[in-house]
Amino acid sequence: MTVPRSSSNSPGSSPEVTYPGNPGADDRWLGPNLALGLMLLVLHMGLMVGIGSGPSRAFLLAHFGLFLLWQPLWQGADKLVAGRAMLIVLGGAALAWWSSWWLMALWIAVLFSLIGGNVPGMRALRPRLAPVLAAVYLLTVLLVWVVPHITRAFDPQTLLVVFVRYVLPIPLLAVLVVPPGSRNQSPRYPVDLVYSVMLFLLVIVLVLGAMFVQQITQRDYAVSLLQTVIGIAALMLVLSWLWDPRGGFDGVGQLLSRYFLSLGMPFERWMLSLAAIAERETDPETFISRAAEELLTLPWIAGAGWKTDVRSGDRGERSRYSTQFEFGGVDLTLYSRWRPSPGMLVHMRLLARLLGDYYEAKRREQAQRNTAYLQAIYETGSRVTHDVKNLLQSLRSLCSAAAVGSDADPDALLRLIQRQLPQITQRLQTTLDKLDTPRACPSETVPSAEWWSSLVQRYAHEKVEFESTIEGTERLNGELFDSVADNLIQNALEKRRRSPVDRIAVWLERTRDGRCRLTVEDAGEPLSEELVSSLFSVPVSSETGLGVGLFQCHKQAADAGYTLSLDRNETGAVRFVCEPDGAQSAKAATPDGQS
Repeated sequence: MTVPRSSSNSPGSSPEVTYPGNPGADDRWLGPNLALGLMLLVLHMGLMVGIGSGPSRAFLLAHFGLFLLWQPLWQGADKLVAGRAMLIVLGGAALAWWSSWWLMALWIAVLFSLIGGNVPGMRALRPRLAPVLAAVYLLTVLLVWVVPHITRAFDPQTLLVVFVRYVLPIPLLAVLVVPPGSRNQSPRYPVDLVYSVMLFLLVIVLVLGAMFVQQITQRDYAVSLLQTVIGIAALMLVLSWLWDPRGGFDGVGQLLSRYFLSLGMPFERWMLSLAAIAERETDPETFISRAAEELLTLPWIAGAGWKTDVRSGDRGERSRYSTQFEFGGVDLTLYSRWRPSPGMLVHMRLLARLLGDYYEAKRREQAQRNTAYLQAIYETGSRVTHDVKNLLQSLRSLCSAAAVGSDADPDALLRLIQRQLPQITQRLQTTLDKLDTPRACPSETVPSAEWWSSLVQRYAHEKVEFESTIEGTERLNGELFDSVADNLIQNALEKRRRSPVDRIAVWLERTRDGRCRLTVEDAGEPLSEELVSSLFSVPVSSETGLGVGLFQCHKQAADAGYTLSLDRNETGAVRFVCEPDGAQSAKAATPDGQS
């Protein structure tokens, strides 16, 4: 005996039953419509020969076997355990040997609900034909043949007997010949519990209502059945209007939705609590510990356990009913006070996913904070290192001047050292303050004339042209201009050591808004396009160090409200300009008279 098997594409989806004869089924000799039609034809013959007779029992037993081939309840891939086998044997014995008209009425109502309850889930028209015809047959034979036998209102001399015996099986013959559709539209009968139960109850109400009306009114069965059908139709019409009415009433549909969602009210409160915990706690492990404690406020949760890559723990008590989830790097185990229902499992899965997503977000936030911290350390260290490098260059220049001018003019050398050493000491102290100060402090401004004089003295022994158009009243950011000037001049000097550079010019000019602009130009080879494209955006590896210092200077200038840019990049004219943001002044003349 082959039991149809089901397959599900996703967890929680309705099982799609594959019948013998469908693509993928093991037994292809018996199609789904053929099994359905033969099952009902054999049932019809068992009803026609009379319940309780030997032929009727034989037909009903064969009908039960065909039902097992067609049934959409058990999966064919499952093993037939002893309990299930015993249930099948008892069902067949009860239907065949203990059969009665009451049992037949109940059995036909079950078949009608299994077949008709799955029709709404079929989208294509062709697969619907066979189950619709089968459902019409079952409802008709129940109302015009089985129930009259129960109420003893059956008259064997009427034309209705001829209709039931010889005309009613015609839809079953149509079921046998109806094509099942293409492979993409093959009939599948997912067990829809809600539709099936509703149809079963509707049929039971119709049958019992007709019998009740007949007993009360003492009228014919046909009249009682008609009155019952009219009453049920009127009731369904009123319910359909109350489901979504007009005139301010929420409707039965809204009330039912609120009722079914009432389970989620504690869940919604927990969501608000989870959001509040996420705002307070920044550490991921502390957050998940607090969230697990908050889970215990839900009425159906007895305890919760979690495990992450870093830590594990539990809260509450462990019950016999546990459900495990894994989302966002968190293995969460929830212990419920009673066996979780499907609706509760949906809520559990949702809250576990939310907890995992929040935890993953906290981990990303922590990683971003660590990255930002390391980036701040890198930028501070890089800037301080570059400042120390500039100070070292100044000390080398001073030592070079001392070596050259010690014999020629000792007094001039002494005056140079007396002027430069305090400035170098002050700059070194400022560099050390950057390491001690936890946050950036605004740089002090110095008189432009004093800063310019110090710059000229530092590079007096180098072949660098200096020219200034300032009037002496301007003030500038000494830390920024020291860093930019030293970097640009040292890069130009390094270029001169590698290749002939006839001229290195530095000039300071006044912008229209009263601030200062620094320009450094050399007459060497232009920078490559690849270097220019990333000169100020990222640190650039270079043998001379060009790029890393300018990257730091560019950020320092941006923080101070200035811009550092490559103004010209030609053979014989490579010019860098450091100027205030939005400077609208005209370019000052270069030392050689070119604009």
